[in-house]
Amino acid sequence: MTRSAGSRTADDLEFPDDTARQASMDHAPSGATTLERPVPPEAAAAPLPLVLSADTEEGLRARAAALCDLLAGTGTKDTTGTGTKDTTGTGAADTTGTAGAPDPASAALALASRGGDGPHRAVLLVTGRDDALSGLNALAAGEAAPGLTTGTVQDGALAFLFTGQGAQRPRMGAELRAAFPVFAEAFDEVCHVLDPHLPRPLREVIDSGDADLLSRTEYTQPATFAVEVALYWLLESWGVRPDVLAGHSIGEIAAAHAAGVLSLQDAARLVAVRGRLMQALPAGGVMTAALASAADVAPYLEGRTATAGIAAVNGPASVVLAGAERTVGEIAAELAAAGRKTRGLPVSHAFHSPLMEPVLDDFRAAVADITFHSPRIPVVSTVTGLPVSPDEMCTPGYWVDHIRATVRFADAMATLEARGTTTYLEVGPDAILTSMGKSCLTPGRPAALLPTVRRARPEAPTLLASLAQAYVRGAHVAWHACFAGASVRPAELPAHLVPAETPLAPPAPLEK
Repeated sequence: MTRSAGSRTADDLEFPDDTARQASMDHAPSGATTLERPVPPEAAAAPLPLVLSADTEEGLRARAAALCDLLAGTGTKDTTGTGTKDTTGTGAADTTGTAGAPDPASAALALASRGGDGPHRAVLLVTGRDDALSGLNALAAGEAAPGLTTGTVQDGALAFLFTGQGAQRPRMGAELRAAFPVFAEAFDEVCHVLDPHLPRPLREVIDSGDADLLSRTEYTQPATFAVEVALYWLLESWGVRPDVLAGHSIGEIAAAHAAGVLSLQDAARLVAVRGRLMQALPAGGVMTAALASAADVAPYLEGRTATAGIAAVNGPASVVLAGAERTVGEIAAELAAAGRKTRGLPVSHAFHSPLMEPVLDDFRAAVADITFHSPRIPVVSTVTGLPVSPDEMCTPGYWVDHIRATVRFADAMATLEARGTTTYLEVGPDAILTSMGKSCLTPGRPAALLPTVRRARPEAPTLLASLAQAYVRGAHVAWHACFAGASVRPAELPAHLVPAETPLAPPAPLEK
């Protein structure tokens, strides 16, 4: 059965989180603005980030109180750059709104352009002065507020997790295209590179609203790749650099491109050929999610591995079976009789199963001349669940095995945790890995799993909110890059709010 791109495959089930929702899992444009690009009427505009930090929690609250007074027009403004208050009323502040007070956008840019970050951090996402004042009042009082994220820098690495097939939906990324030109430019470029390999222009398919068309594997996989690559280069343009990468199924190709293993042209060809060959396979394979471990399921596969297998291990007690309908149906019935919960997934083919074997030789021939490079960012493979060696991903054979092999997402998460990862940012059109990953980590250990985009949530605010959470935990974010190209000038703020240091230069793009 063809999967509907707009459906949620685990709705109304007793599966934990979104385990059953995922069936199988060279150039960066510059310039991003949250203020200028037209936004569709149904899209939520990108909020402004008011970013504060200090050496102590008390200092952070004091800065919030001072900024609140300044934006309310009840504080005094320093125009000397030395911390001396301007009591003459002649300072050249942007007085739009409250008389004598800087505009929130100008204040936000000034804060984003400061020279350093303290260990105690806060980000307040606002849409106007009222939001700013209420949120800053709450921060000054040590209270929670909508749009406010606070935290203290922690040790640990930042991982990017690239989502696999199953997260797609019509018009995904449209709000990000409207809000952030860097995303729009990157997305258009990836589509331009993919289009010669596809029957129809990819952006046309995504924006058509036709969930059935987008659910065709020949479009699903390129579309997911396009959104993920555009998200990656948006994050890179904001200075957010991962320490390590991993990807679920098709997401691993996006991770390989981000790591420099594949150029955009070669990655696009690999993705398009993969999707086209899979689409051409006869229908009839099935996939079933089971709340069981791989060890629990293994006895039921004995004597049946020619027609069925474990497609994915998504958690300690979460696997996906795939293969011929009769075989998988028998196994599911036996698991149910043993008290294991199972659910069939609405998919077009049995991915990561023996039914993929007919395409392997054609795929190998189609990608034989692709050029590979050693990764410049560490990658944890979801084929092995282990860190990749410098040359491991650099052969067509790895990517042939990638089609057929079990997706060892749980093992990869365990490896990431063991190597010191504490913040996981999911790069994709939905929060599938964010949800599944929770069950893979050691309970009680401090970790944050954050989605860049979440289905049925405004895209730009969701992205910035997760970025705020990563930042307060210690990730570097060049917040000033969010304002590139915007018609706003930084306000002159008191020195105790903006330290007198050299403003940060725009982050240099990584070598493509």
